[in-house]
Amino acid sequence: MIELICIECPKGCRLKVEEDGSVTGQACARGLVYGREEARNPVRVVTSTVRIEGGVYRRCPVKTNGRIPKSLMREAVQALDELCLRSPVRAGQVVVANVCGAGVDFVAVRDM
Repeated sequence: MIELICIECPKGCRLKVEEDGSVTGQACARGLVYGREEARNPVRVVTSTVRIEGGVYRRCPVKTNGRIPKSLMREAVQALDELCLRSPVRAGQVVVANVCGAGVDFVAVRDM
């Protein structure tokens, strides 16, 4: 059994997920889906920063435009280590395409 706190809505239900995938403790359908997915294949949106030249700031905030498997998070962030952007960069601009083959991109979060 796995115990989780649901993050899908503000209630923060305490979930219990059994080996067979059954979920208890949820107050809504989103908690049921979250509990099953988190136990089977946890995924996350990854946020970080990237070096940038020619901008007002030295780092540009970026995030994935979707969720990637939690097991790929370290590899995804390492893909940003060698990257250095050149200003101008626009919010929503793809910085790294198809991160770790997961089908999501790192995008800039703000104009720089």
